[in-house]
Amino acid sequence: MKIQQPILIVILCCLGVTAPENPVMAQKPADEYLFNDSHFHLTNYIQEGITVNKFLEIMGSVVGRSTLFGIPLQQEWSYQNSGSYAPTYYLQSDAPLYYYSFTDAYIAMQYKALSKEQQARLDPMIIGFNPADMYGVKHIERVLRTFPGVFTGIGEFSIHKEFVSSKVAGETASLTNPALDSILDFAGRVGLIVLIHSDIDVPFAKPTAEAVYLSQMKELLKRHPATTIIWAHMGLGRVVHPVGYSSIEPGERPSDQVSIIEDILSDPAFSHVYFDISWDEVAKYIVTNSKTIQNSASVFEKFPDRFLFGTDIVAPPDQKFYLSVYEMYAPLWKVLSPTTSEKIRKLNYTKLFDAARLKVRMWEKANISK
Repeated sequence: MKIQQPILIVILCCLGVTAPENPVMAQKPADEYLFNDSHFHLTNYIQEGITVNKFLEIMGSVVGRSTLFGIPLQQEWSYQNSGSYAPTYYLQSDAPLYYYSFTDAYIAMQYKALSKEQQARLDPMIIGFNPADMYGVKHIERVLRTFPGVFTGIGEFSIHKEFVSSKVAGETASLTNPALDSILDFAGRVGLIVLIHSDIDVPFAKPTAEAVYLSQMKELLKRHPATTIIWAHMGLGRVVHPVGYSSIEPGERPSDQVSIIEDILSDPAFSHVYFDISWDEVAKYIVTNSKTIQNSASVFEKFPDRFLFGTDIVAPPDQKFYLSVYEMYAPLWKVLSPTTSEKIRKLNYTKLFDAARLKVRMWEKANISK
């Protein structure tokens, strides 16, 4: 059952929980900033990046709020593999990746060092767990108990991800693994938003009737109706093209992907599912030409409440770099109605993350002893 935010606030007051400072009041009015960022990485694949204070400086007055998380995986520097060359990205080495749990403590401490006004603009997310480990859910709970009042959701974490999944040390994550179900069940009970990356298809797939991972993903989503889930990048990637993609006519991408998204959003069984359009690799598909823009805009206009904009930028050095993905979408913003554009860029974020904040704080109040 979904609880409306005004009711949540009343419940919190009865429990003696102080509602979080109104994030909108802690910044400029919504019409004075460009977007809220549903998908942002403070650190990279070797756990380096920028400080949260630097990020707030980069956000400035042009970005209202943002999620806050690092990368759940660490790229190993194997001297046997690359010698004195230190890889900083997963494509720069054949050495494995491994889960780096300390990232959650790092994000929490960065957040806790901020003022209340600064904290109100950020929504930290838990990511340092192994989704193929039945103990993964225990890590999430342990983080909540160690850092109450900090986290709003889990993710971005990956199941199927081009060139990444096969490099992760240990068991390969799967959409059918009970470990993942236990994590999504727990997120639903607590109220944590889930931001999941799972490719809809295999890399370099040929046009087929159905993407390889689509059925498994839909079954997973159906199994967790009480959990608010954001499917990152609409299932797309660097070389995971829109379903039905053909290189014969690169300027005319088929609309199979749009149909898949529409079918999911039209089905009441997926009323808890949302999509983000983060990452420049996703933007390239949407803004390829006027036809792809119109095809995408049609589904956005039909379901304006179910999409969120995110940058998927990693540790940006400055504001210009940070805004690059938003600017890539300029042709899309121009064709969307003002109402739909406002929802995707700003309002859907505040609706989902404000509700999640309140639910998680309620769970913490009821389950964590002082």
